[in-house]
Amino acid sequence: MDAHPDDALLALALAGWPDTTRQRTHAWLERDGHALLGLHHPDYPALLRRSPSPPQWLFVDGDAGVLWHPSIAIVGTRLPTPDGRDNAREFAAAFVHGGLAVTSGMAAGIDAAAHIGALDASGPTIAVLGTGIDVPYPPGNRRLMERIAREGVVVSEYPPGAGAQSFTFPHRNRIVAGLSLGTLVIEAAWRSGALITARLAADAGREVFATPGSIRNPMARGCHRLLREGATLVETPEETLGALAPVAVAFADDLRARLDVPTSSRIAPQHALPDMDVDTQRLWDAIGHDPTPMETLVMRTGLTAAKVASILLAMELGGRVVSEHGRYTRKSS
Repeated sequence: MDAHPDDALLALALAGWPDTTRQRTHAWLERDGHALLGLHHPDYPALLRRSPSPPQWLFVDGDAGVLWHPSIAIVGTRLPTPDGRDNAREFAAAFVHGGLAVTSGMAAGIDAAAHIGALDASGPTIAVLGTGIDVPYPPGNRRLMERIAREGVVVSEYPPGAGAQSFTFPHRNRIVAGLSLGTLVIEAAWRSGALITARLAADAGREVFATPGSIRNPMARGCHRLLREGATLVETPEETLGALAPVAVAFADDLRARLDVPTSSRIAPQHALPDMDVDTQRLWDAIGHDPTPMETLVMRTGLTAAKVASILLAMELGGRVVSEHGRYTRKSS
């Protein structure tokens, strides 16, 4: 990715910031893995662009390709119970195994636990900061932020050196919601930033999920409030993955249309797959030369619907399979 953005975009992103911020930003952009994506940059995530108020630019530290991976947001209280923290890690790991990335705001508590759960499961995770791209918040999460930048991606709409302000975290929440197919809230107080993220997700037309809790747990009241307002109650990761599977397929259709990926099976030679992992190989073997619906591929492979949808998306973008009327076929010459 080009680390040297358009001069006009950089000037716009730094408008109103002091000279020290400008100098720090130029130095930051010189480093490998750092970039500034404008709203119309080809690497700018399509799902975020479709949200009601996408940021005009994103500072990116890490693999920008992760921003195009189907993801789910996990958010919640900064003061979780032990069960809440365990649930965040376990749900995140299950989502990764199901083919999704995990997006969150890198706050203490549920956010950090979700990022760690995804990383420990060797999956992609996206951290959205409410501070400058090089400013961890809370400061104790510096090592976590560095790990996410190495193994996933960190993004912010604020330039290097920008500190936290009261309005920056609600602004961050709209990016968390906009990047994700759905948002899961695990423990939240009656008044909580996690509820803001959930409402922003609903406003963007995305799915909202919440886990129930004890009526004696004050950190369950926000989730119960969401459930009364129409969020989907989930008790297991599998329930969430099942609900998101059709959304993931629609996301793949949207990307195919935006990238002008052909849908005719009478084009391009069949591609070898030398870099397949076990699940990709299993799915590749299950795809024949006759159009096959996704539910049949799920049955043939034993993989989850979300995992199949994620792998199919990668195969389509790689030009290896095509889809027509919801059925998938290997490309053939």
